[in-house]
Amino acid sequence: MPFATDRVVRAAPTRAARATGRWPENDSLPTIYCLQPIASADARVLILGSMPGAASLRAGQYYAHPRNAFWTILETLLDLPRDLSYEQRVAALQARYIAVWDVLAACRRRSSLDADIEPRSIRVNDFAQFFATHQAIERVCCNGAAAATLFRRHVVPRLRGNRTLPLVRLPSTSPAHAALTLAAKVEAWRAILQSGSRP
Repeated sequence: MPFATDRVVRAAPTRAARATGRWPENDSLPTIYCLQPIASADARVLILGSMPGAASLRAGQYYAHPRNAFWTILETLLDLPRDLSYEQRVAALQARYIAVWDVLAACRRRSSLDADIEPRSIRVNDFAQFFATHQAIERVCCNGAAAATLFRRHVVPRLRGNRTLPLVRLPSTSPAHAALTLAAKVEAWRAILQSGSRP
């Protein structure tokens, strides 16, 4: 399954990696695991992060950090009420054919920052199986540069088939990505509506 991409975006190395020219590894760190995907059988747009942050893993919910703009952006684009429960938010995404998952199935990470993911610990999710069981997917949207880089590097080479799916890198909704205003992020994220999702 080839992907239509514009350019490769490389994840930023840690401060220690910049200083030494290599990625330091720490086998004593615990392995963390992703959440189950939010995905109805007829999903048309797949939004991918890299790996949920600590707050999301503790809550068992995608984008649970209160300063992460993901749900604020989706509420704006899809005209959703601001007071929905997590379960209601999930149902709203599914009703609009939007799926949410992460590139990585497991990894070790010093903090919630993507730059602190240890490359040797990376295990990617089974996207061949996911796309086989969600054949209506028309567009893959990556939440931030790290997710896009991980997907291109570790997933795309393993996929086979004749379908060409647009791969869109969106600005990260993480509070660590402060280069854009919320309004600018909302405009960029309108790309998720250019496929089969519906407001």
